Amino acid sequence: MRRLLTIVLLLTAANIAAAQTIVRLPSTKATLECYGAEKPMAAVVVCPGGSYSWLDYQVEGVEVAQWLQSHGIAAYVLRYRVQGWWAWATHYRYFLRGHRYPDPLHDAEAALDWLHSNADSLGIDTARIGIMGFSAGGHLSMLSTYTRRPAFVAPIYPVVTMRQDCVHGRSRRALLGEYGRFKQHMRDSLSLEEHVRPDCPPVFLVNCVDDPVVDYRNSVLLDSALTANSVPHRYIQYRTGGHGFGMSDTRGTAECRPWKEEFLKWLKTIL
Repeated sequence: MRRLLTIVLLLTAANIAAAQTIVRLPSTKATLECYGAEKPMAAVVVCPGGSYSWLDYQVEGVEVAQWLQSHGIAAYVLRYRVQGWWAWATHYRYFLRGHRYPDPLHDAEAALDWLHSNADSLGIDTARIGIMGFSAGGHLSMLSTYTRRPAFVAPIYPVVTMRQDCVHGRSRRALLGEYGRFKQHMRDSLSLEEHVRPDCPPVFLVNCVDDPVVDYRNSVLLDSALTANSVPHRYIQYRTGGHGFGMSDTRGTAECRPWKEEFLKWLKTIL
């Protein structure tokens, strides 16, 4: 009986500890799931993908954070606002606002601001706070540079354009809304390739030519814009790997999975 009580108490304590890793960000419904590290070499806000419609929270969020943490990098998984399954299926946002731009951007801003505000207690160097995103989360990570300046940005197989013929239509509809997707000024303002500035932070960019979800030309557009503005960056284009592999050891291909080690090498050079 005593042994059973001990196990229950340990499990309860573990659950409480796990619950303490979730931070609700001020002035938004977004949360951060925290994976701290002792004397971290850097801190990263992780933005999972999901077409701004849902979040691939495990593979492109939790698993990413755990891997970063294992390499001495503090990671914070952002659960940001997206349109949701119901909005995707019913188009109810023709009549009700729902979640759309600028909600995800406000959530990313809040995440970066929270890390800067709490850097001392977290043992984080504010000059080493970056952001990483996958697919639509990659778009969001770059979008954050419109209003904030993280130390570095890592968009992985990102959505980039909202106006070219290689646009990912589902992400555009989800982000801009049922009406906004038809407005030229909104498509232009949220096309990353049109708004890269010379003071953009260093960028680590990865995608695969055989990506069946987000046309590989999205990353080519971003690479060209970064090059034209002399932004320090590294672009790795793999032939195979598809989309959505994240940190998985089974998704993608053997060719693309080493991107993780390449990111670590790159990060050490810029820090």
